[in-house]
Amino acid sequence: MDRDAALDRVARIVDAVEADTLPVPVREVWVYGDVALGLDPIDRLDVYVTKDILLRGDPDAAEEFERSHGVKGVGKSIRAEWAREHPDRIRANTNGYAAPEKCLAAHLLPDDEPIHLEVCNASFEDNVTQRLKGALARDAYEQILDPRGVCLYAEGQRSPTALEKLRNSEFAFPTLSAALEMLGMDESEATTAVEALKSHRAEQTGMTVRGDVV
Repeated sequence: MDRDAALDRVARIVDAVEADTLPVPVREVWVYGDVALGLDPIDRLDVYVTKDILLRGDPDAAEEFERSHGVKGVGKSIRAEWAREHPDRIRANTNGYAAPEKCLAAHLLPDDEPIHLEVCNASFEDNVTQRLKGALARDAYEQILDPRGVCLYAEGQRSPTALEKLRNSEFAFPTLSAALEMLGMDESEATTAVEALKSHRAEQTGMTVRGDVV
């Protein structure tokens, strides 16, 4: 993926978070990995979004959309207002409930670009730590979240400089193995983790999305 095209896409994502009614409130937008490192071209664009939970439910909407679309949870897990504006973008999980991460992907991303979207209720930095702990406990290194990230939007405000610095490749980060060692992994384990992440990443195609709860 051409770097300029990737960063244009990132800018459109932040624009949408600022201006659009989304399926759920979004508190943070980060990019991480290749695009943060200044690579050109990049294999995939990695975007991380911190979402908030809806505070008030809409039971009438839940019944309405379960009848009309066969999807449960509209008005509870995603905004009813958004679902009425974008019924074609409603996405459900395997249990038939509206999936916030899939709905956000449908709203923010095209289907045909190599973009991975991570959606979680926790901040990027907190989830980096939690995912690392989980990966170590289960020897599931492919689930590690690359800690080398750049925050573009937080608490209702866009960073005034982050996107420009990304365009100019001004951020300096260590290698992934060194970054993982800084988080507490030993050298051998970090090397193994990097290989697992590379292998997992090579298997991904098109747009992918992962929802997480911490």
